[in-house]
Amino acid sequence: MQADEFLKTYERLTNTHEFDRVQPLIDDKAVFWFSSGSYCGLPAIQKAFENTWQLIQEEVYRIEDVACISKSETSAVYVYTYHWEGKINGLFAQGSGRGTSVIVKRAETWKVIHEHLSLFPKTTTS
Repeated sequence: MQADEFLKTYERLTNTHEFDRVQPLIDDKAVFWFSSGSYCGLPAIQKAFENTWQLIQEEVYRIEDVACISKSETSAVYVYTYHWEGKINGLFAQGSGRGTSVIVKRAETWKVIHEHLSLFPKTTTS
């Protein structure tokens, strides 16, 4: 798989809501920063994913407006907009924000070593 195909595969497997399918795409030493906290290593990242899937029933996660801001033979950095929607306590909910994913090549396989998802900054008027 090429680096540019990686995020689409990651997005598709995240939407299975089965961490066993997502885990092969995440580096053992990965660090993820979400609005709910910072998660280091696969056990913590797995718990964060599973907590989200439990909270947001029928969640659909999308990545759009992807831009590669750095790329080499063994690493790449992507910025993008993410969107999610699903049901929380039986009611439709949705959200979006901005994301950054750093991927590295390990034994011919691309893996996420860092992901940072955050809300869009609040806009202010002067």
